Amino acid sequence: MLNDRFLRACRREPVDCTPVWFMRQAGRYMAEYRTLRAKHAILEMCKTPELAAQVTLQPIDRFPLDAAIIFADILLPLEPMGISLEFAQGEGPVIHNPVRDRAAVDRLKVVDGDELEYVAEAIRQARRALNGRVPLIGFAGAPFTLASYAIEGGGSRNYLHTKQMMYGDPTAWHALMDKFARVITSYLKRQIKAGAQAIQLFDSWIGCLSAGDYAEYVKPHVQKIFDALKHDGVPLIHFGTGTTAILGQMREAGGDVIGIDWRVHLDEAWAMVGHDRAVQGNLDPLVLFAPLHEIERRVEDILRRAGGRAGHIFNLGHGILPTTPVDHVAATIDMVHKLSQR
Repeated sequence: MLNDRFLRACRREPVDCTPVWFMRQAGRYMAEYRTLRAKHAILEMCKTPELAAQVTLQPIDRFPLDAAIIFADILLPLEPMGISLEFAQGEGPVIHNPVRDRAAVDRLKVVDGDELEYVAEAIRQARRALNGRVPLIGFAGAPFTLASYAIEGGGSRNYLHTKQMMYGDPTAWHALMDKFARVITSYLKRQIKAGAQAIQLFDSWIGCLSAGDYAEYVKPHVQKIFDALKHDGVPLIHFGTGTTAILGQMREAGGDVIGIDWRVHLDEAWAMVGHDRAVQGNLDPLVLFAPLHEIERRVEDILRRAGGRAGHIFNLGHGILPTTPVDHVAATIDMVHKLSQR
């Protein structure tokens, strides 16, 4: 690797400066991406390895980032399992056959990854194109987040149908979560075999749960995934939002790196996680819209709270928003590198 500081930080090894990458760093805020997107539907881009690899490299060609993340979508495993998925214009993902009872759960297939080979091929092509410039991260959605999409039929504010199944039919709930855990494990193993040098598990919606519900309904299934991957030789990142109440449990569930959102100070979160784990985060994505002097103040504060301790990866608390100023993204990366020089 020409630049391995991200991998070193994942392993809590010394680095010359804090590595930085951003969730959704390949996406709509970049003109290069919008040009491609105008010609291709989102699922077409995900399912065409040449396009997915091209989009993966767009931010790496533009910015001095320390890692690339494969261009894909967390919902890709749903289709081969038997869930009808559409990305509706202006609405985001729409599921036409929501999974809301035991019979629907039983109909879902446990696929082994062959149906998602296009993601593995995109990883192989992206690795070749990167040629060791920076590491490549693979990823998948976590069982709770995928289950919530499948049950709700799309996005949700209150997760009514999801929690109705959890509380009203826990047997069906755990059967659904077990199917997702098995599919995700196989999918991520295929990504690692294809060349992913780190893996991130996205539990973007997990913050809607209480600590008790996380322990009972989610943690055992996430733990199975991390237990199955921990000997595959790549760093594992465990990310969620709204997770202040469950950071300790997320650490127990697994992961070499725990993602921290912006709702808690980094040093406080790291103390909850434990300093024998690396952490990733935790700038509010909206701060990238602030004046540069305010961005710098916030970056400095996060780095100060990290205290120069080995094992900090700078990132946002969630993904880059579509209208984020490109020059602010570039400036933030430079700030992190400059202010954290060892």
